[in-house]
Amino acid sequence: MGKEKTIYETALEQGISRRSFLQMSTALAATLGLNFSQSNQVVKAMETQPRVPVIWLQFQDCTGCSESFIRSTSPKVESVLLNMISLEYTEVLSAASGHHVEEAKKQAMEKYHGNYVLAVEGSIPQGPGFLTIGGVPAKEVLLEAAEGAMAIITYGSCSSWGGIAAAKPNPTNAVAVDELIKDKPIIKVPGCPPVPDVMTSVIAHIITFGALPELDHQKRPKAFYRHRVHDKCNRRAFFDAGLFAESFDDEGAKQGYCLYKLGCKGPTTYSACAEVRWNEGTGYPIQSGNPCIGCTENNFWDNGPFYERRAAIPGTQTTVNPEKVGLYAAGITAAGVAGHAVLTSVSKKNNKEDNNIESKE
Repeated sequence: MGKEKTIYETALEQGISRRSFLQMSTALAATLGLNFSQSNQVVKAMETQPRVPVIWLQFQDCTGCSESFIRSTSPKVESVLLNMISLEYTEVLSAASGHHVEEAKKQAMEKYHGNYVLAVEGSIPQGPGFLTIGGVPAKEVLLEAAEGAMAIITYGSCSSWGGIAAAKPNPTNAVAVDELIKDKPIIKVPGCPPVPDVMTSVIAHIITFGALPELDHQKRPKAFYRHRVHDKCNRRAFFDAGLFAESFDDEGAKQGYCLYKLGCKGPTTYSACAEVRWNEGTGYPIQSGNPCIGCTENNFWDNGPFYERRAAIPGTQTTVNPEKVGLYAAGITAAGVAGHAVLTSVSKKNNKEDNNIESKE
């Protein structure tokens, strides 16, 4: 295999100026959580590393993850597709179709064997006859593509957990990728769909550092799944104050009160929705008035009806009574104020006594 062009060389061919290239690298560094002084590390990687070959498979899915991916703004999807990666196969974005695109995939797997990233969208049915691609059963397609991959990224809750197709009674016997692949590094990027910038940033991390991102115990990138939605929620202050919307059209909802009583699963859901947000960082479901349905968590489709209060606060055995949460928070505040007043009074008394002793002396 001949020497592959670097990301920078490819960018120049696309008409991107050095200035724009540096701006792209700086924005990417910020997305990856690096400070400004570390942006040179990103620049160096872009100047020296070749584009990463990517093969993107789709199984039992709604194409929502692909739709989300092409709406990334940091880094912009055109920078990812045209400069950072070499998208060798995708059913959604490929111009070719049928035997032509299947042959192109086969050639890519041979040419880049051991060096390409395999992206998977959708669950894999194990029941006979439910899904074939080019006449080949889905399971065989996955196993063949995974054999030569250096790493696998599961985009969306379907490929990460099994998805809606795996919901009870699971008629297609759908499974997640890691139930079939045991010998490859797997990065799970769950969500229905995942946040666009999270999807592109995972690939950007691999390119920049030449390694997989740090993962949590469920194989999710810690950088984007380390906090609960509840921790960063713009309505968190109302939760702490015990102010909750009782229905979607009451005065509390209009005032932006907490949606916990309406079934919000933010307290038990780990995702960057409230941090990275959607639509160029302008919003996310809770900010728009819809409770979190916990779509990044395993079995979210079977974890009880949406919009009914069922989420328990971590660390408790039962669902927390939101009225008590508010009263408890208010009690702590009152106790804190009272305690501060007592300490202040004691301090003033001690100071007065000390001053009296000094004057007598």
